[in-house]
Amino acid sequence: MSGLSESSDTSASGAAPFARVTNRWTALLSLANLGLWIGYFAPLQVLLPNQMQDINDARKTTYLGIATAFGALVAVVVGPIAGALSDATGSRYGRRRPWIAGGALLGFAGLALLSGQRTLLGVTLGWCLAQAGLNALQAGISALIPDRVPVRQRGVVSGWIGLTQSIGVVIGVLAVTALVTGTISGYVFTGAIVVLTAVPLLLRGPDPQVPREELPHFSARSLLGSFRFSPKQNPDFAWAWATRFLVQLGNALATLYLLYFLRDKVHYAQHFPGHKAEDGLLVLILVYTVTTVLTVVVGGVISDRSGRRKPSVIVSGYVMAGAATLLAIWPTWNGALIAAAILGLGFGVYLSVDQALITQVLPTAQDRAKDLGIINIANSAPQVLGPALAAPIVTYLGGYSTLYVVVAVVTIAGSVLVRRIRTVD
Repeated sequence: MSGLSESSDTSASGAAPFARVTNRWTALLSLANLGLWIGYFAPLQVLLPNQMQDINDARKTTYLGIATAFGALVAVVVGPIAGALSDATGSRYGRRRPWIAGGALLGFAGLALLSGQRTLLGVTLGWCLAQAGLNALQAGISALIPDRVPVRQRGVVSGWIGLTQSIGVVIGVLAVTALVTGTISGYVFTGAIVVLTAVPLLLRGPDPQVPREELPHFSARSLLGSFRFSPKQNPDFAWAWATRFLVQLGNALATLYLLYFLRDKVHYAQHFPGHKAEDGLLVLILVYTVTTVLTVVVGGVISDRSGRRKPSVIVSGYVMAGAATLLAIWPTWNGALIAAAILGLGFGVYLSVDQALITQVLPTAQDRAKDLGIINIANSAPQVLGPALAAPIVTYLGGYSTLYVVVAVVTIAGSVLVRRIRTVD
């Protein structure tokens, strides 16, 4: 992991940090991120699809799209607001810690509420509450990187953080398919992981109090400002937002119906009697994670040492587009296995390097969490748009092959736009 000595930097609201963060701090942040991503992926990959199938098998794709779209809409709103409030928080516990604690608890409440729902409305409301908590948690966690990590170390730290996202998919799916059974226990177990993994960072992670005179002013009238920035004044931030949006839109289109793809297109259960599509999903995620591990930290280290971020982001986008193309032309179990391996190689580099790049184009130091909340709209908005695009493509416009062609095109577009960023090599 990164870091050689304890960081004494306290420039959370002003100048960029210069003291290297330690292995211990990186481990605490990574653990909290692991719980966050388990909270996102266990429901999205397994619990919500199965719950919607139980509610109405004939309309499962539509129902899943509705619930995830409304949840993503909540994320679009909550992320920037929670970030702006975090920037303006002057508690004696620090700026980020209250939002990490509150977000984890609210996320647990939403996941627990989901466990007992048997209607589309109930599931949608529960997922919206969970998304509100998880995005508040993410706002606090993500701001800690520009708060405390020097630029020369952000690639490797972002690599470890990105690694937890990949591992979070595996642990989340494994937890709700093998360790616990049933929807109720799956949601409660997932919520408990979110809380427990945040506790060590809350107790042991430095989050110095910022003097009130250095905090940005926040009022009810400034709420709209949480969503506003000037592309003219901050063009690189705007291009970074656009590239993240397009790549995440491709990701949303590709993953939303992956379980249904294995059931209805690959016919996994017919090829492997006695096994369910969930088993195949877990295998794909394991393959993807192994190849992600091979590149996620290495990609960050190379970009830190070279000082160049854009080439890695561009190449990783092309690799991910190649994986989607393979699924489009070879929608079989073997094709899915190879595509998962290729996708992991590209996404590992993308996770570490793109996050490091984004922290270098934030408009102001005082509003880091708010600006990262705006970036998080590029993560969340595709979850709203994705179902609206994916459902008609799968149902009326050629099915899964057409869907994955669209994924490849969108991902390549995101990669090309990275070239427009000027202040980062």
